[in-house]
Formats: sequence, C-alpha cells, structure tokens
Amino acid sequence: MSVIENSKVTVVGAGAVGSSTAYACLMRGSARHVALYDIATAKVEAEVLDLAHGTQFTGSTEVSGGSDISVAAGSHVVVITAGAAQKPGQTRIELAGINAKIVGSIMSQIVDVAPDAIFVIVTNPCDVLAALAFEQSGLPRERVFASGTVLDTSRLRWKLAQRAGVSPSSVHAYIAGEHGDTEFALWSTATIGTVPILDWIPEDQPPFTRAELDEIAVDVRDAAYKVIQGKGATNYAIGVSSARIVEAILRDESAVMPVSPVLEDFHGISGMALSVPSVVNARGARPVRETAFSEEELDKLRHSADSLIAVADDLRG
Repeated sequence: MSVIENSKVTVVGAGAVGSSTAYACLMRGSARHVALYDIATAKVEAEVLDLAHGTQFTGSTEVSGGSDISVAAGSHVVVITAGAAQKPGQTRIELAGINAKIVGSIMSQIVDVAPDAIFVIVTNPCDVLAALAFEQSGLPRERVFASGTVLDTSRLRWKLAQRAGVSPSSVHAYIAGEHGDTEFALWSTATIGTVPILDWIPEDQPPFTRAELDEIAVDVRDAAYKVIQGKGATNYAIGVSSARIVEAILRDESAVMPVSPVLEDFHGISGMALSVPSVVNARGARPVRETAFSEEELDKLRHSADSLIAVADDLRG
C-alpha cells in the first residue's frame, strides 16, 4: 500500500482530549481533512469554528464537524476519545463501565458510515475498550487498536533523556502492557543510541542503577495522576501522540510504536489488547512477534493481561 491521498481523520469526542487531538492533527498536517464529532452540538460546533479560524496558518488541511454521525463518512482513520473524564484519584479501570457503553454505542454507528476506517481507541481504559470494540465491530483484528503506551513511552524517553543528557529521540526504550497501573518498562532492551542503558555514562553524572530506573518507571506510570490533580485533565501530550499514530497509518509508514492491538497467541496471550512494539501502517497495527522479553517482563505482561481480561469479563456480564 502507499500514502493515502485526500486522507480523512475523524476525532470522536470534542472534550479536552478530542479537541487537542484535532488541533494537533491540524497543526502537524496529519491528514488532508480533519473532522470532529460529538453529540453536544453547541460544543462541537464551537470547537470546529475555533479550529477553522486558524487554518490560514496551518496549510491545506480542511476542518469540519458536528453532531451528526455523517461527519465521519469516508474516514480513513477514526480516533475515539469520547467518554467520561478521569477524575483526580480515579484509576482508568474505574472508568470502565460507563465508557464501555459509550464506546460500544459509537462503534456500532461509525462502522456503518466509515466501514473502511482504522479505529484507534484513546478513551480509557483504552486496552479493555479496544478489545471490546474489536469484538463488536466485526472488523479485521489489525484495524481496531488502542493508543496504548505511545504517550507513556514518550514520557519515559523524556525523563531518561533529561537524566542522560541526550535528545529524547536518541533514547530507545518502551513502556509495555496495560496503559495504566500494571504497565512496565522494557529495561532488558533499552538503549541510548546503541549503548545498553545501564552502561551509559552521563556527563558529570553517575551511571543509571536499576533501582533508579524502576523509580523512573513509577514516575512515568503515575504521571497522568499528577497532571490531572493539577489541571483536571491530560490533553496536549495525548493529543500530539494520537496525531502521530494517525500519521503512521495515513502515510503507510510501517513505524514501530507501542500501540495496543488485540493479541492472538502472543507469548501465550490472546483476547486482550496490550501495548507491545507493533508495526503501524495503512493496514492497521501488527504486533512484532520477535520482540525480546526477559522472564520478569513476560511475567509482568501476563499479569497485565490477566488483570484486564478480568475487567473485560465483568463488563461482558
């Protein structure tokens, strides 16, 4: 396949995350056409108008939207952000019940008007909701996946880069598993440039220790809680990371990203969406089966899977 011409992305949900995603897509030129859909008519029309007013400065991208589901027609990618917002002190899993109903309703409508789209689930808990959305959609497995730990991985690389004294683009490390409390870092394969992370010697700083790395991983895991406590929502970074996923699809990049596809016999795990390094292109997302895990990391991945499968089973009733 090749770069999609006259590409269209529809963002579902005009709240803080959805509006930030649409804005990031507009500013980055992620797609030729950006649409925003929400059932709150006045809110979505205001957001679309505000975005459109800046298009003189953003190139050739067109903006549209509204509260009629037909705005999603012809979409190549649909990014679902609609749902109840995470409150201070609330875990992503605690959002599961209400947001499963919202995303389920949205999927049944949008698959009808955009049957050829690839669906990226951002609404939390995104992994569980991606698994349920895939089951409901009837679409091929690779075409429904969650944004997963793309943002968490960006947070990790930023913190490691600060400590190591390098650019974040020179840090090669991933967060895997749940986008949430059971996520973990793949330290066994983490490098700075080509240097294993524990062997890196920062200028005028001591080398990393495993204890320090584990503290950094906890900070990354809990970063969203800190942002939500201070400003009520995380929106800018998830917006731009979602736009980056959209670009990998529409430009058929085959970029390796830690999105969250529904796994099938991946190291013995099936039936749940989990973040693992995956190839993202115009066909969707495909897990990299050759990804190396230490035994400790495999145990953590299976723990993530077990935890989320239990949540999904409860929601299925």
